Amino acid sequence: MSNLKPNILLIYTGGTIGMIKDAKTNSLHPFNFENLLEQLPELDLLDCRIETISFPIPIDSSAMTPKDWIAIAEIIETHYIHYDGFVVLHGSDTMSYTASGLSFMLENLEKPVILTGSQLPIGDLRTDAKENLITSIQIAALQKEGVAVVQEVCLYFEYKLYRGNRTTKVNAEHFKAFNTPNYPCLAESGVHLKLNSSFLLKPEVSGPFRVHKILDENIVLIKLYPGITETYMHAILEIPNLKAVVLETFGSGNCSTADWFLSLLKTLVARQIHVINVTQCIAGRVEMGQYETSMALEKVGVLSGKNITTEAALAKLMYLLGKSFSYKALKMNFEIPIRGEMN
Repeated sequence: MSNLKPNILLIYTGGTIGMIKDAKTNSLHPFNFENLLEQLPELDLLDCRIETISFPIPIDSSAMTPKDWIAIAEIIETHYIHYDGFVVLHGSDTMSYTASGLSFMLENLEKPVILTGSQLPIGDLRTDAKENLITSIQIAALQKEGVAVVQEVCLYFEYKLYRGNRTTKVNAEHFKAFNTPNYPCLAESGVHLKLNSSFLLKPEVSGPFRVHKILDENIVLIKLYPGITETYMHAILEIPNLKAVVLETFGSGNCSTADWFLSLLKTLVARQIHVINVTQCIAGRVEMGQYETSMALEKVGVLSGKNITTEAALAKLMYLLGKSFSYKALKMNFEIPIRGEMN
C-alpha cells in the first residue's frame, strides 16, 4: 500500500482478552474496543495505524462454530484492500480450530492474519493480554520493501508466533497455552523479535484473494479407546448425510484389528465416506503400514493424516467437502499440503 505506516485492522470476536472487571460487581464483561487506546495507551507508540471492529455480540470461543469462522473471513474480505494486516482477538479454547479453518478459507492470502488472545483479562494486573496483543500487531505490521513479511494465518501466544493450522492448545492454566509439536515456531519475541524466515509459508499465489464460505460440517470425530464397542461404532453409520470420519488412533496410527471393526471401516469406505487416520499423540505422525495394525487400515482404504492436527484435519475436510470434489479428487487433495498444514 502507499501509506508510509501500515494499516492494521483489529477484529474482536470475544474471549478473555477483551474483558475488564466491573469495580462494583467484580464480574468480567467485554469492554468497547473502540476505546482500546484507553486500555492500552502503549498502542500509540507502535509504528502503524490501528483501527478496530467488533462482533456485534462477542462470542465465548467454546460457542464458536464454522459460521463464525465465515463471519471473521467476511470481515477480512470486506477490508482486505484497505489494510496491510489483520489481528483477530479470540478466546483461546477453540482458537486453533478457527486458525485452521481460516487458513483454508482464505485463498491467495498475501497479508498476515494473526490470531491471539490471553489467559487473563486485559485489565488484570498480571495479564498476558498486553504483550500478546502488542506483539501480534507488530508482527502484522512487518514489511520488507512494502511487502508483508508474514503472508499466512498465524497464532501468537506467550512470546511465540506459530502457523495457525499447526497449533493445538496444550495448557489451560499456564500462559504458554499453545504449541506446534510437529513444526517449528515462526518467530520468537524476547529482547528482539526473531523471525525464523525459512519456516514462513511462501504462498504460491494463483489469482486474486478470495474467501471460501461453503463449509460442509457433515463430519464426525471418533477418539478410539480400549474397550470401544461395536454398538457405539455402528451408531456412526446411522448419522444422516455423513461424509467423513476423523479417526483418532493410537501411536503412529494403530487400532483394533477385530473383524467387526475393520468390517465397519470397510463399509464406510464402500459408501464413499472418507475415513482419515490421525494420531492421538500430541507430537509425531501417522505411519500407515509401519505396524500390522495400521496396515489393515491401509488395506480397507483409510487415508493417512500424516502429521496433521485433529483441528486442521476437521477444518480441511469441511473446506474440501464444501468444494464438492469427487470422492477421488477429495482424497487426492487431502493427502497433499495446501496451506502448510502437514509435511
